[in-house]
Amino acid sequence: MWTHDVAPERLAELFHHYQQALAPEKPAADERTTWKEIAPQKKSRLVAAARLALLELESMHDAVAAREYFAQPGEAEWGC
Repeated sequence: MWTHDVAPERLAELFHHYQQALAPEKPAADERTTWKEIAPQKKSRLVAAARLALLELESMHDAVAAREYFAQPGEAEWGC
């Protein structure tokens, strides 16, 4: 699954970047924080959230993949 190819750290970094870019009120240049400037504790929480998001995406895919071998209601052919 593609989620194995995504590092949670990179996803968290991208999320932080786009969160600041899309904020309704853009902070002044001196108030913006880069990924390297974030406190380690906050960075750790962001990475943990990214890891959980990736796990959830993977489990959603697994649930759909498990159902694809079953016929939709009314489509099954029954042999007697």
